[in-house]
Amino acid sequence: MSTICIPFVLGPLENNTYLVLDTETGEAVVVDPSYDSEIVLTEIQQQGWRLTQIWLTHAHFDHIAGVKTIATSVEPAIPVGLHPGDLVLWKQNGGAPSFGMKIDRGPEPSIFFAHSQILHIGNSTLEVRHTPGHTRGHVSFVCHSAGFALCGDLIFNGSVGRTDLPGGDSNALMNSIHSQILTLPPTTRLYSGHGLETTVGEEIRTNPFLK
Repeated sequence: MSTICIPFVLGPLENNTYLVLDTETGEAVVVDPSYDSEIVLTEIQQQGWRLTQIWLTHAHFDHIAGVKTIATSVEPAIPVGLHPGDLVLWKQNGGAPSFGMKIDRGPEPSIFFAHSQILHIGNSTLEVRHTPGHTRGHVSFVCHSAGFALCGDLIFNGSVGRTDLPGGDSNALMNSIHSQILTLPPTTRLYSGHGLETTVGEEIRTNPFLK
């Protein structure tokens, strides 16, 4: 079994959109599709992979701006997954109006994540971890077999997620980081919503916000 994660840096906020692929079956999921997600679709089509779902770590506008593009690229539209704690934020277009932005949020989520839920991509499995703090319904996706975690805007290379937006909670954020991310093996690769990848061990050693 082989699970790989392919990053795409997209849009004006340089979002990391991820394509998670089970190489044995060619089944793929897109995580946090942002602006310009046509680039991801082109890669999927060129490689002949089969796109089955969209997973959202949270519902901020820059992480959902490409949902419609990805979801409606096939017929019928592929399902979208979100934690129910972020449904209100999703219905508010991810807060886009507050930043003078406009998006078409696309199909309503029909998969609702829960803590410890196991998700499947072909023969691969990932664990959902509810990691609130940046938003109420923020989640991370952990692939134990391949040693990586998709962390959204919870933790970054040398930084942590902001908590000054509606639904943010600094105490909850730090608790999520310490209980759900830093407890993973030190070699676990962390794929964040923005910026370069890092590892659990690197953040424990060097992240100034975790001291």
